Amino acid sequence: MAAFTNVTLVPDTSDLIPYLGAGIDAAYTVAMQDDVGMDAEAFLCCLFRYDVVTNFASLTTNGKRILGEYVCRAMALAGIAYNMNASFTSRIEAENMMNVHIWRLMQIENILSNSKVWKYLGIPV
Repeated sequence: MAAFTNVTLVPDTSDLIPYLGAGIDAAYTVAMQDDVGMDAEAFLCCLFRYDVVTNFASLTTNGKRILGEYVCRAMALAGIAYNMNASFTSRIEAENMMNVHIWRLMQIENILSNSKVWKYLGIPV
């Protein structure tokens, strides 16, 4: 892993960059990102009642991608909320970016709530 020391569902910082956007506050540190990422990972582990972080290698490629996207979006959402006045042209712009992440997080949670999908992702049923 690159800078992320604790977030194993996000293998490299380059995975997070597209979700953060250009207006993110530089004060949103890697340590803060790690902390939010671990919270998102804990949520996923609770959702599945299975430690997807420890058992990352057992996930399918699609499982790794969708769970990684979930964690990245959660990290980006927290980063945008951290300082909405950083480099955004307006608070509305920041809120719009947050709404996109919230919408996608809800879609992913909806998909993951179906235990029939778990086997496809490499998560024991």
